[in-house]
Amino acid sequence: MTVTRELLAYYEQDIEHTRLSEGRNRLEFWRTQDVLRRTLPPAPARVLDVGGGTGAHAAWLVADGYEVELLDPVPLHVERAAELDGVTARLGDARSLPVRDASFDAVLMLGPLYHLAERADRVLALSEARRAVRQGGYVAAATINRYAGLHDTFYTGSYLREPERRAVHTSVADGVMLSPKRGFTAYFHDPDEVPGEFADAGFPSVTRYGLEGAFWLYGDVGDWLDDPERRSLMLDAQRSMESVPSLLGISGHLLTVAR
Repeated sequence: MTVTRELLAYYEQDIEHTRLSEGRNRLEFWRTQDVLRRTLPPAPARVLDVGGGTGAHAAWLVADGYEVELLDPVPLHVERAAELDGVTARLGDARSLPVRDASFDAVLMLGPLYHLAERADRVLALSEARRAVRQGGYVAAATINRYAGLHDTFYTGSYLREPERRAVHTSVADGVMLSPKRGFTAYFHDPDEVPGEFADAGFPSVTRYGLEGAFWLYGDVGDWLDDPERRSLMLDAQRSMESVPSLLGISGHLLTVAR
């Protein structure tokens, strides 16, 4: 992704370090972890975590026995991730990975695609992931769904403000989201366009997983996530319908996996 002054200013607030460990964002984290644990090759395997932020997923992958290298374009993120035991972290751009061909068993892109507003850049990033992964390896990429902004602003109440309203309706129309709060552009996918981008990068078939389902929009989702028993029931429920085509777009995020 292009590291603009606005994007760097946003991420240098260190918001990303705790984002996936708080509130309803934990649902995204636990569901991503759940899907990856079922789809990645067994440890010890080499995993390239592209756009891995401060290492939220790299940390548990290392704990599970994987060898993890993390790349991120934000210096603060790399500094944070490098403090994690077992994680190698350095600066890098998803569109030009500083790694050898076929040098990893799996490549994760759990952030870069929604920071690349141009389709050509997203296909280039996926092509780079394909180059970096060995024959038979896995590539997993996260995308934000097209109506996530509209759903989220209703959930938080910010839809009442005209700038946010205008921004989310623009994103519904063409996928391009210029957040008044964050100040930088993101891209929100229609779930049905994701396989085409993978195909253009050399992946003829993919499996798609809706991560949060409709549960992220429930007012009491935090109470469910706080309770281990109820959290387990929620995760099981979403797992049972995670790849139902008609439900994919309800999730805030989609995880797409190719081999």
